[in-house]
Amino acid sequence: MTIRAVVFDIGETLTSDTRYWADWARWLDVPQHTVSALVGHVLARGLDNAEAVRLIRPGIDIAAEWRARHAAGQGDHIEESDLYPDVRPALQQLRDAGVWVGIAGNQNREVAELLRGLDLPADAIATSGDWGVSKPSPGFFGRIAEWAPGAPQQILYVGDHPANDITPARAVGLRAAHLRRGPIGLTTPAPDADWTVDSLTDLADLIARQPR
Repeated sequence: MTIRAVVFDIGETLTSDTRYWADWARWLDVPQHTVSALVGHVLARGLDNAEAVRLIRPGIDIAAEWRARHAAGQGDHIEESDLYPDVRPALQQLRDAGVWVGIAGNQNREVAELLRGLDLPADAIATSGDWGVSKPSPGFFGRIAEWAPGAPQQILYVGDHPANDITPARAVGLRAAHLRRGPIGLTTPAPDADWTVDSLTDLADLIARQPR
C-alpha cells in the first residue's frame, strides 16, 4: 500500500543529542566525554539515558534541576547546527513527491515551538507535551494515526529506537522505518521494521519511488 504520510521522531532522528549532553556536562561541571561515556553505559544496560545524570549526582531531582536550568537561561535550545545534514533534503524530497510530512516525538511543548521556528519542510509538528501522552504508549501512536492523513498502513513512522518507535508503531497498524543512527539505532536491530536505512535520504528515495 502506498505511503501517504511520513512522521519523524525527533532526537537522534532529526536532531543530534551531542549538544544536549554537552549542555548537561557544563551544568553538572564534568567533562563532556564523561557524560557521553555514561550515556553509552546506561543505554547498553537498557536503562533510560537520564540514569547517566543520576550516576554523576546520585539522588538528583532531574525535574527540579531542569527547572533550575530554565531559570538560569540554560533550558531547551535547538538551532540549525543540531539538525543532521540529511534532514532538510529528505523532508523536502518527500514533500516534492506529494507525501505529507509530520514530526512527532517525546519532547515538551517548548521543543515543538523551537522546531517550528526552524521552518522545516514539514506539514505539522507535535510533541508528547502537546498531546499529553508519550512513547511507547499506544496512545501516542494512536494520535499519529488520527493526525496524519491516510489509513494506518499508509502512514510511516521513522525512528532510531526499536522499543520506543518501531515496535509500538507497528502494534497500532502503522508502518515503521528503523534509522540506524545514534547509540541505540546503531546497536539495536529492529527486525519488525518495514525498512531499515542508514540515512533519511535513503528512506526518501525509497518512498519517492513508490507508484502513486
